[in-house]
Amino acid sequence: MATFKKSLLAVAAVAALMTGATAAQAAQKIKIATEGAFPPFSAMSKEGKAIGFDVDIANALCAEMKVECQIVTQDWDGIIPGLLAKKYDAIVSSMSITDERKKAVDFTDPYYSNKLQFVAKKGVDYTLTADGLKGKAVGAQRATISSEWMEKNMPGIETKLYGTQEEAFLDLAAGRTDVVLNDVYVTYDWLQSDAGKAFEYKGKVVYDDDKIGIAVRKNDALREKLNAAIKAIRANGTYAKINAKYFPFDIY
Repeated sequence: MATFKKSLLAVAAVAALMTGATAAQAAQKIKIATEGAFPPFSAMSKEGKAIGFDVDIANALCAEMKVECQIVTQDWDGIIPGLLAKKYDAIVSSMSITDERKKAVDFTDPYYSNKLQFVAKKGVDYTLTADGLKGKAVGAQRATISSEWMEKNMPGIETKLYGTQEEAFLDLAAGRTDVVLNDVYVTYDWLQSDAGKAFEYKGKVVYDDDKIGIAVRKNDALREKLNAAIKAIRANGTYAKINAKYFPFDIY
């Protein structure tokens, strides 16, 4: 009987060790969501792989934290619901830190700063006010600070909303919209393309205090680990190398 009890204890000990090892392995891997339709921050390669500034930052943060990073793509409209449903652990997708979003998720410290500015065809002047844009087709991506800014600051203007910024640019290039309000760095990238070379920024920056953070579920310890990793890649030069890959200026 004593031998039998010892055997049971040994089996239990091995099982406990295996369970602990499995938990440790699980803790060494995090799943991160990005939109995949917001170049140069996130896009899809010809091979169907997520690429871009956000993806490079996510991988750099995982490397700093010494965890395996799995990048998944998720449509923008469902990206916060997917986090809350525990489909992934964090969102690295150029998400603005807003009071409304803070009701649902926590954010890390900002990992870059953004601004908003209108873009339209070269040689065409617009009065960028509610009165000046009456009768004009104005576009913005849905559920972004661009669409929120239009709603708050351009009363009477019915903004044409798009599921992705790529769709907004397609309509602008095709003449189906007159002006688009968007993040300046995404617009900067598009202006370098063949489709965007006939267009330019219009007017002044309308909003310049947009802080971009990583979203995690409420009270998740991952937030502080990510904060430490953001500071580390800023200090060790990794962030600067990623930044220089996409922009000739610091966007932090």
